[in-house]
Amino acid sequence: MWWYIVFMKSQKIEPKFENNQNPRIGLIALATDLVIEKDFISVIKDKKIDLFVNRIECYNPLTKENLIKMSENITQVTRDILPEQKLDCVVYACTSGTIAAGYDNIKNKIQAAKPEAKLSTPSTAALKALKKLNIKKLSIFTPYSKKVNDDVVDYFKSSGFEITSNSYFDIHSDMEIGKVDQNYLFDVLINLDVSEADALFVSCTALPVLPLIQKLEDKLGIPVLSSNQALIWESLENIGENKSVKGFGRLFD
Repeated sequence: MWWYIVFMKSQKIEPKFENNQNPRIGLIALATDLVIEKDFISVIKDKKIDLFVNRIECYNPLTKENLIKMSENITQVTRDILPEQKLDCVVYACTSGTIAAGYDNIKNKIQAAKPEAKLSTPSTAALKALKKLNIKKLSIFTPYSKKVNDDVVDYFKSSGFEITSNSYFDIHSDMEIGKVDQNYLFDVLINLDVSEADALFVSCTALPVLPLIQKLEDKLGIPVLSSNQALIWESLENIGENKSVKGFGRLFD
């Protein structure tokens, strides 16, 4: 019997790397949020944008103290989004959490990990969006407990807006907020008293309201803004990609 020995050739090939890259958004989502990624993708799916998500531990019930506690982990969560790589924009996706912990505090923690990145938060994005639309009188709806709801209302009052009406669900768990029935939410929102308001703002990144905004505006006859809508709009502004977005309300017009 003859045995043949075949020697395998091994060849080293030099890789070629892509020099051009899409704008990069790093999204910090609450660990319990069922909605935020879907909302982002629904708006940016046809755009040349790369979205990278990391999740931050969320403490229930949703109280000011627990929202502040959550923010203590922001630097590490941010650092773990493409470690040692640059991001164009970091998004901290918690409206009440930004209000509770303070925008400057959030910004400092994120810039400790990604100093080159611009920052978007729902509460500050909403302020910018409302000013863009020249809104003075505002109706506010939140899914939060009474205390967290009141903190959100006070935030907009202190920012110079007249609050004409306010309603809330009194939900204490972020995950439960994401389970709210969309058809029921639509019925609730179209029956709010917005007769004195220039616009309606619906708070919380976990509330499934973004797909309803166009229908709500058609029904109510005023601009409707939500946390995720304003957040995504500002994020696209930050990376210079806020063009040709249709179907998500007057803000994008």
